[in-house]
Amino acid sequence: MFAQFDGLHAFAGLMVGFMVGLTGVGGGSLMTPVLVLLFGINPTTAVGTDLLFAATTKIAGSLVHGWRATVDWVIVRRLASGSVPAALVMLLVLSRVGQPPHSASHAILVALGVMLILTAFATLLQKQLAALATRAAHRAPRATLLPTVALGALLGLAVTVSSVGAGAIGVTALLMLYPALRVSRIVGSDIAHAVPLTLVAGFGHWVIGDVNELLLANLLIGSIPGVVAGSLLSSRSPDHVLRPALAGVLLLSGYKLLA
Repeated sequence: MFAQFDGLHAFAGLMVGFMVGLTGVGGGSLMTPVLVLLFGINPTTAVGTDLLFAATTKIAGSLVHGWRATVDWVIVRRLASGSVPAALVMLLVLSRVGQPPHSASHAILVALGVMLILTAFATLLQKQLAALATRAAHRAPRATLLPTVALGALLGLAVTVSSVGAGAIGVTALLMLYPALRVSRIVGSDIAHAVPLTLVAGFGHWVIGDVNELLLANLLIGSIPGVVAGSLLSSRSPDHVLRPALAGVLLLSGYKLLA
């Protein structure tokens, strides 16, 4: 087993896991481009492996957030009621298409690049969008039900295809829908919702044959302690430094994938 241990993959898992716990962002938006750009993993394998990586990593993160009472389970249920059926539909479509041709790798890279750039802007503009939403914060609780389910469905489609979107895009949209909630509670709810979504999508990709189990094991060796540490420090993160840096990395990754 130790002969199959890869320290670089474990270190990548540690760094990404830490960012996931700290900000709710990074499971797909950082790990997938790291696998494709730095390690040369096939895009379809990177997406499938990253989904199960994100699921396991976010289970650890959601346990910490649940222990700290920073998860709103009503929001989680609403998101999952849209995202899980959408993921199942997209997996059915992918399974009917069969093993994608080599040319499909380019389309996946383009989808990844676009999602990363959108995620970067969502990360940068989170506070401004949340402040805008706060002005219209007097919503009846039921008024957020359908928009939250619809958001879940959109995330289910995006995450199943590209493994990107559940983090920054989900957190930003939730901040606009629920501006009265603390950011740590939004992050915790987003991480908890990502667990059923990425489990369903990741298991589907595993059935299709798009998961590298050895790579997944090496990534998880680093990511689980990383996400626990990040989740414990989430309330103390230097937001004014962390967000621009993270957005810059996402923009650069998106540009590299599209170039």
